[in-house]
Order: sequence, then structure tokens, then C-alpha cells
Amino acid sequence: MTTIAFVGLGNMGGPMAANLVKAGHAVAGFDLSEASRAAAAATGVVAAATLAEAVEGAACVVTMLPKGAHVLSVWQELCGLVADGTLMIDSSTIDVESARKAHALAAARGCPSLDAPVSGGTGGAAAATLTFMAGGSQAAFRQAEPILAAMGRKSVHCGGPGAGQAAKICNNMILGISMIGVCEAFALGEKLGLSHQALFDVASTSSGQCWSLTSYCPVPGPVPASPANNGYRPGFAAALMLKDLLLAQEAALATGAATPLGAEAAQLYGLFEKQGHGARDFSAIVEMLRGPQAG
Repeated sequence: MTTIAFVGLGNMGGPMAANLVKAGHAVAGFDLSEASRAAAAATGVVAAATLAEAVEGAACVVTMLPKGAHVLSVWQELCGLVADGTLMIDSSTIDVESARKAHALAAARGCPSLDAPVSGGTGGAAAATLTFMAGGSQAAFRQAEPILAAMGRKSVHCGGPGAGQAAKICNNMILGISMIGVCEAFALGEKLGLSHQALFDVASTSSGQCWSLTSYCPVPGPVPASPANNGYRPGFAAALMLKDLLLAQEAALATGAATPLGAEAAQLYGLFEKQGHGARDFSAIVEMLRGPQAG
């Protein structure tokens, strides 16, 4: 059993903390939202009133926060609270530079650290089937593996500080691009008179096969568990997809990488969000891509 402090108990952090409790760890959680603290307490997490209370006696701290600025602010405070040698893991999705700055804060405090963003959405967080992409030292990764295993199905050490974030934004750029491609194909298929099931049956067993099609089909019917069959209630909100695509574009600009399809995907999801759909699942962009004349 490890004593763990979990900071950020929202839609992802809450179930992740709950799975640590299920695995037998002692978990104290903190969130600025009283409702989030109460929800976590119902799963066995000890709800702390302050950050200092949450990390008292913790051998490991996990953070799951919205933006790089939040991570750096919290880690700056944490480094004044935790003991030397405390393992620090950030599972937020943030920019690579902020992740590297967080590692530097931990190193200055004498703490091993990982940037370990996740893939799998809220469903994966609840089912403990997340994939962790980790950046940091091999020693920190080995120390963290049992903790990550309680929250996910797979953990990959991607390299040094910031490498986890690099892998995450590259992966999600692929996801955003592929989802748009699948949505466009279904929109075209509809106009050509193809049923959703017919196109799915062909493409899912042909060269068009991809995760966006077979696991997360953006139209109702072929994949019963996809958000398309639940009014596009988000497993992964369009606003979060836009955030990740913009992080990828920021990285591309900084490194001189050519990502024209990533840039176009960011523009399309930006338009979708401006139309008021940021809280819907990212696969709902199929409705925008059908165009105004769709029946």
C-alpha cells in the first residue's frame, strides 16, 4: 500500500483516484470544487480541505489539472510541502515546455517525477483501462509503474522529461485528423445512398479501418457503445480535442514541423467549438461536416 495524494478530482481525476483506492492504496484528494471533493469522498478518497492536508505523509503525489499554468502553480506549491524523495506524477495534458519546467521544480526539491498524460477518456478512467505515456527517468518510471497499473491497462516509457506530453499530442493529432476523415466519409456515404452499416462493414474490414471508425464510430448504429448512440454525450469533449490539437500546433511551430492536416483539424474543431459544441463529444463534428443541407 502506498500513501498517495491526488490533486484534481474532476471527470478524469475522480475515477482515477477511486481506482487507486480500489487497488488498496491510501488516497487523500484535493480539488477546489467542493462537489468534486464530495464525489471523491463517496468512493473512499479522503477529502482534504487544503493542498497541504492532502500531501501530508504522502509517498506519491498525482496531479490531473486543466492547463500547464495550473500544473506549474500547483507543483511550485507542492515543492514547498512534500518530503525529499516524494514521487511526483502529472497526468494532465499540457505543453511540453511546461512539463519540463515541472520536472525541473521536482528535481530541485530532490523528488523523482514523471509527466504521464493518459489516453482513454472518462470511460477508460472509470474502468482503469487508461494508457499512460510517461516522460522522465527510467528509475522514476519503474517506481511509478505499480501506481499507474492501478489506474490503467498500459504504461509506456517514452523518454526523458516532456516525452510523455510529446507522445500524447502526437497521438491526439492522429485521432483528431482520423475522426474528421471518418466523419467526412460517412457524410459522403449518406449523400451517395449508403447505409451507415454498409459503409461500416466495408471500411472496418478494409484499408479504411482505424480506431475512430471501429471503436468510436461517429454515427448511430454500428458501434453501440460509441457516443453517437447516446446523443454525443462526451467520452472526450470537443473542447478537449481542440486543446490537444492546439498544443500540437504550438509544438509544430516551435520545432518547424509541417503538420498541414493537424492545422486543418484544429481549425475545424475551433469552428465547431465557436458554434457552441465544445461540451459535446468530439465525434459530433460529423453534424457540422454534413453541411447545412443535410437531412
